[in-house]
Amino acid sequence: MRNQVLYMMLVGAAASAASDAGGIQWKAPSQWKAQADRPMRAATFTVPAAAGDSEPGEMAIFYFGQGQGGTVEANVQRWIGQFQNTTGPALRSTQKINGFGVTIIELAGAYLFSPTPMSPEKTLKPGYKMLGAIVEAPDGPVFFKFTAPVKTIAANESVFQTMLKSVTKK
Repeated sequence: MRNQVLYMMLVGAAASAASDAGGIQWKAPSQWKAQADRPMRAATFTVPAAAGDSEPGEMAIFYFGQGQGGTVEANVQRWIGQFQNTTGPALRSTQKINGFGVTIIELAGAYLFSPTPMSPEKTLKPGYKMLGAIVEAPDGPVFFKFTAPVKTIAANESVFQTMLKSVTKK
């Protein structure tokens, strides 16, 4: 039991520590649980399910290296393609956060979940939403992709925004 408590404390500490990739750093929300390292990801967090949602959300942060990962537009279109039966058009905006160009996309509908990026397996998850941000970092784009049931996104949208606003140069 003591080891389990210690493990939970360490995982919680990791989730609240600053993270970095691509020449930027950000402050990860303490209420999000850091997951183990995964291929192609700078970080992954489990976002607790909001009341009424049957499963938690996932915040995945990708960094592929300088000159890698594709253009902002190609990634926006790929993210849009991961949704079917959308409840409206994808909302897209650009802004500056601490001197970095950031493209933000928001869309809702049925999410085509894939367990790995190249997996042919796809699971359609209706009632989902995505908040995505592509930060034009000094060493290449960093991709923040938050997918979850609609209520979980709504309960964590300000947390996501706070994390984006914490982005600074490393």
